[in-house]
Amino acid sequence: MDLFSNLALGFDTAFTLQNMFYCFLGCILGTLIGVLPGLGPIATIAMLLPATYALPPTAALIMLAGIYYGSQYGGSTTAILLNIPGETSSVVTAIDGYQMARNGRAGVALFTAGMGSFFAGCVATLVLAAFAKPLSQMAFQFGSAEYFSLMVLGLIGAVVLASGSLIKAIGMIVLGLLLGLIGTDVNSGVSRYAFDLPELNDGIGFVAVAMGVFGFAEIMTNLEKKGQDEGFLNKMSTMIPTKTDVKRMVPAILRGTVIGSILGILPGGGAALASFGAYSVEKKTSKYSHEFGKGAIEGVAGPESANNAAAQTSFIPLLTLGIPPNAVMALMVGAMTIHEIQPGPMVMTSNPALFWGLIASMWIGNMMLIVLNLPLIGVWVQLLKIPYRYMYPAILVFCCIGVYTVNNTVFDVYITAAFGIAGYLFTKLGCEPAPLLLGFILGPMMEEHFLRALLLSRGDLSTFVTRPLSLSLLIAAALLVVAVTLPAVKKTREDAFIEE
Repeated sequence: MDLFSNLALGFDTAFTLQNMFYCFLGCILGTLIGVLPGLGPIATIAMLLPATYALPPTAALIMLAGIYYGSQYGGSTTAILLNIPGETSSVVTAIDGYQMARNGRAGVALFTAGMGSFFAGCVATLVLAAFAKPLSQMAFQFGSAEYFSLMVLGLIGAVVLASGSLIKAIGMIVLGLLLGLIGTDVNSGVSRYAFDLPELNDGIGFVAVAMGVFGFAEIMTNLEKKGQDEGFLNKMSTMIPTKTDVKRMVPAILRGTVIGSILGILPGGGAALASFGAYSVEKKTSKYSHEFGKGAIEGVAGPESANNAAAQTSFIPLLTLGIPPNAVMALMVGAMTIHEIQPGPMVMTSNPALFWGLIASMWIGNMMLIVLNLPLIGVWVQLLKIPYRYMYPAILVFCCIGVYTVNNTVFDVYITAAFGIAGYLFTKLGCEPAPLLLGFILGPMMEEHFLRALLLSRGDLSTFVTRPLSLSLLIAAALLVVAVTLPAVKKTREDAFIEE
């Protein structure tokens, strides 16, 4: 009964005119920054933090939360329509979402992404309300050794995820890991692989890499085809999925919701890792694995559900333990501190209206987002009817502005152009950029947790196999390696990814 009375208090708080307005404002801003490549929720929330001084604490947090989970909705739009991921977590959605758009099914892809996001967001918010305390205890089981092992499993999963040659997939992951090491070593303070360029001391930005290997490279590839794609730009079908689509997308949405709800709790996991994990699971379990990379609807439904579920449950360690699991949640801690609220277990008891009002606002926000986004599908799809020769200059300018606004430096634009050329060459060589991006994201985190685990164990490498959870994850990774190298499995995998 306590849960129902607490939720009643939350909805009573969230349904005030002021809080509803700021929830709506956050959702609108979140959708826009998700659609705009490069800006992202981190930069937007950071810019808006000073503005929250003038707002009541509950209204400020409701608006910032709306920006975060709203950006997960918007990030899928450009990923599907233009193969330009608006958010890190939308990288995987671009793989099959863009292919669906090329097949004239952009409306169905956007509808699937919207419905998956809505369902996962609502369920994950329920998880947040009902299981916040017990689920937060799960995060305590993960030390640095466990995180390192989890990321090893994630990278091996990415090899299985990638289509084409295993050697090429491994090569792309290794390249991503090496790119992630560029910058200043956090332990020694020594600059690595920066070539005496001060701009590289902080490393290469994810936005520059993603925008280059996806956005710029896609433009070059399309221009090379000399108008061959004009047919797909005008070949639009309904946005309503068929019965077969529904049968395929519903299980994927359910699985993605479960995966995202779990991984969202883990610090360092979040929406990006959840979307990669969900895609890997869908590819392994689907009867239509041969369609992945060519427009499989599960490749949109699973990752989009996972990243939205993770966006909601990432509030669990923040609100119950005061531990921010990612950079956005760290900014939320800053917002709470601005309003003299101590994040942690005491929030639930000392300020129950804020705690439960924020949770209730997530349900309201998800409803607002689906109402906002579904009618806009037709508008977004109309973008594809513009001839590509007119679109690509605008896309280029759009990408450059997005990259420039992250650090306000032209150097990032040059980096993006360089990765655009590299991405184009990868396409020619039959290499997928998705494993490179996963390696790039996980590389610095793997190094940090590896060194921290060794520091805590006084240099004893056996710490990774003496801890039961870490050992279980490494065994799972080893079994995955063995499975994918078995002749029967390897032949089946190669047959599934025969290039057309």
